[in-house]
Amino acid sequence: MEQNVEKIISEAIQKMKLISSEDIPNINLYMDQVTTFMESQLGQMKRTEDDKILTKTMINNYAKNNLLPSPEKKKYTKEHVIMLAFIYYFKNLLSINDINSLLHPLSEAYFNNADGLNLTQVYDEVVRKRELLSSELYADLEKKYAASSETFADVKDTAERNSLQLFALICMLSFDVYTKKQIVENLIDRLYTPQAPAENEKEKKEKKEKEKKK
Repeated sequence: MEQNVEKIISEAIQKMKLISSEDIPNINLYMDQVTTFMESQLGQMKRTEDDKILTKTMINNYAKNNLLPSPEKKKYTKEHVIMLAFIYYFKNLLSINDINSLLHPLSEAYFNNADGLNLTQVYDEVVRKRELLSSELYADLEKKYAASSETFADVKDTAERNSLQLFALICMLSFDVYTKKQIVENLIDRLYTPQAPAENEKEKKEKKEKEKKK
């Protein structure tokens, strides 16, 4: 197979940068500032120059679909940006309904949570784990590349063999994505019931009193 394939894979992995929470401004941002920030952080992920990482329309639609909490006086906090980052990571793989199933309860439990874990801490933990596994990802890609290079060995024409081996590699990667997508969807449908932080006794009593008054 052509050596350009390895170069393309390597370049794609290098572009796969997740936003660090430390890079997100600690001040509240207007919508224009949010879209500019997301573009600066994820612009290298675009397939074409015309692609948009995030637009005002997208943000408004996410809010309408309950994927994003409402802004505070037209400004967005650091945790709003984290929610938008999660949406960006998920949207090419999952449906809006699945993303909502994941993020709405997460937002309810941890968005601007002052007691216990907050959304920033949750984000940092999952991003940290992903970074630790990046070497395993590269090793898996190398393994698939090597396996695809061994296919169609009997095809004598070099150009034809290269084309078929590239197709084999794309199939292997696509089957992998398809399988993992199915697993994710099944986990969401059958097991995902995120737990909110436990209520303290005072909160429980207040809720009971309100229910009695109704």
